Amino acid sequence: MSPSLPPIFLAAPLAHRGLHNRMQGIIENSAGAVRAAVAAGYGIEIDVQLTSDGAAMVFHDDRLDRLTGESGPIRGWASRDLSKIRLTGSEETVPTLPEVLAIVAGQVPLLIELKDQSGGTGSAPDELERAVAKALDGYAGPVAVMSFNPHMVANLAKRAPLVPRGITTDGYGEKEWPDLAADTLQQLREIAAFDTVGASFISHDWHDLSAPRVLDLKAQGIPILCWTVKSPADEVQARRVADNITFEGYLPGAAA
Repeated sequence: MSPSLPPIFLAAPLAHRGLHNRMQGIIENSAGAVRAAVAAGYGIEIDVQLTSDGAAMVFHDDRLDRLTGESGPIRGWASRDLSKIRLTGSEETVPTLPEVLAIVAGQVPLLIELKDQSGGTGSAPDELERAVAKALDGYAGPVAVMSFNPHMVANLAKRAPLVPRGITTDGYGEKEWPDLAADTLQQLREIAAFDTVGASFISHDWHDLSAPRVLDLKAQGIPILCWTVKSPADEVQARRVADNITFEGYLPGAAA
């Protein structure tokens, strides 16, 4: 039986990549952004990428260019070297997943998105899934994992079967996903793998929450999270369907 998403994930809004604010030198997915979210009482959503030595680093992009003074794929770096790279506009460096887990320490719910470096949504070696499962072994706080790639979610079911898992989803338009075949887009759009991979929730693009499949899952009692809400007005609209939001750029009420 698939583990259910703990109810606490439907309470406080989830800070997208932590409670970041570049103007204040608090960079997305940094230790500072995580500390700020914990201090404010928000849940946290973070991203993890795989390194050359099989570690899980908390970082959104598959390349270093946007957020650091380095360039190239994060996959080409070892974790010990990435940990020395300063995040642009900050004195902080790229954190590891264990470092972030130590900061959160169960104080607020933590939602971890595994990023796919395969260039699509196909199957691949489950190195990142194994790294995340290892980091979560023994972690006592409320935590859940998810990915756009259903294969990665299926791998998580094997590597961390007791951790709630979900699928990150959107409308999968052809313009936004030009490298995916039409039949693949349709399968993803229909969230066809939901039961197969043992998912217990989705996190969907809030602009597309009226999609029939999303409404069908909601009617079944499946928790619907959404990304990424950027204003109070958008939050009101998103919450017509979503049970909770992932947000950035403003401060929603700490409890829904």
